[in-house]
Amino acid sequence: MARSLTAFLRRADVPARDALQPALDALKLKLTLDDGYVPLKSSGYLPCTLDGEDAGFTIRFHDVDADLEALPNLKAALDGRDVAVDFKWSGDVREKVSALGVCAALAKSFDALVHDSAEDKLLTATALASQAREELEAM
Repeated sequence: MARSLTAFLRRADVPARDALQPALDALKLKLTLDDGYVPLKSSGYLPCTLDGEDAGFTIRFHDVDADLEALPNLKAALDGRDVAVDFKWSGDVREKVSALGVCAALAKSFDALVHDSAEDKLLTATALASQAREELEAM
């Protein structure tokens, strides 16, 4: 997997922090999103706390229109999802687990489609959460 994922959501489904944090808690990853998260506006490095340690990832919201030319295979699957959220992380496993966890929560609780551009495939909430748990256990 590349060090990036994109989640596609309907604008109305992009969660505020007070809705996203309980979805993260349900995954039992001990992941806390920083209070600085602002839906549709956060951009750049977003700190998180993972099992008591600093973590985080880079986040960027943008309109899906910019992605459609590069992702013709996704066009039909998007089904009205008009917002893309890019997640990027460094080689730090805590950053990867944080990004995977948030993507899993978005997919499970907010009907996001999560795309791995390196493998050109969609990832399920279950697969994302499983991978996050495996990475966390291996730390």
